[in-house]
Amino acid sequence: MKTRIVISQQNNPYLNLSVETFLTDHQEEDQVTMYLWANRRTVVIGLHQNPFSECNSDTLIADGGFLMRRRTGGGAVYHDLGNLNFSFIADKRIYDVPRQMSVIQKALRHYGLEAVVSGRNDLTIDGRKFSGNAFYNGPVNHLHHGTILIRTDAEAMQRYLRVNKAKLAKNGVKSVASRIVNLSELADVTATNIVDPLIAAFQDVYGMTPETIGFEALAQHPEVQAHAARVSTHDYLFGKWEHFHAVKKEQFAWGGVEVGLDIDSAHQTIRECRIASDCLDTDIIGKAEGLLVGASTLTSPELPQDNPILNDIISLIYG
Repeated sequence: MKTRIVISQQNNPYLNLSVETFLTDHQEEDQVTMYLWANRRTVVIGLHQNPFSECNSDTLIADGGFLMRRRTGGGAVYHDLGNLNFSFIADKRIYDVPRQMSVIQKALRHYGLEAVVSGRNDLTIDGRKFSGNAFYNGPVNHLHHGTILIRTDAEAMQRYLRVNKAKLAKNGVKSVASRIVNLSELADVTATNIVDPLIAAFQDVYGMTPETIGFEALAQHPEVQAHAARVSTHDYLFGKWEHFHAVKKEQFAWGGVEVGLDIDSAHQTIRECRIASDCLDTDIIGKAEGLLVGASTLTSPELPQDNPILNDIISLIYG
């Protein structure tokens, strides 16, 4: 096994995302990479999320901010320069989420902070979230990435994010700000001084000295540049959702869902289906859309016995 570290030298979200994608798609076998990066004033939404439901995008863009859609599932998050992001990219044979989480936990013990894994994908201290995590399973390498809130602007976060009230109620809180915590409130942590403890923790957890890979050469790769150009387009970010009208909404234990349907009334079938969700399983949303397109509006498709998420989505539409 080999370990590597990549540290971004700039704050453009589309370039940072594209370097992560390139590493995930092209990393050699039997490797684990830790990639550290930060974005300036960015709302990041999950692969299947509706940007108009998750973000005050007009305000964000007018303020010089960015909207970014990642390849993983989960909910919308806010990034600024008071936030450090991490990615673990690993050969699927050695990919180990608890081990990867332990790197963050071990680094924070440097400051006397004890973090715990909570819920679907959070890291918390004393019940307050400082890190949300999401995941992608590629054919060779798997990706685990997340945030570390250090000195993030909570007022800006609330200005740009639109948070489902049902989701807040499910977590027993009244606002995003009351649910999260900046690590700088708890210890002398900055987005700069946490880098060395993270590198030391990565080395300790994997038991070897990692190779350092230069960021700039990766960022200039033609494939990275082309990907950054594509994921920053209006069509990629908004196109699918501009005429989306949710007819069904619900909050389940696995996440929230909005469903929009285009009905062929003459033939009583579903002509088109759009599903927005913060579900961590990105594949299941595509499967649900595929199952529903062409289905009768009168009779529910047969419910799969082994997939409660699909069952919930189909039952929501036909219930």
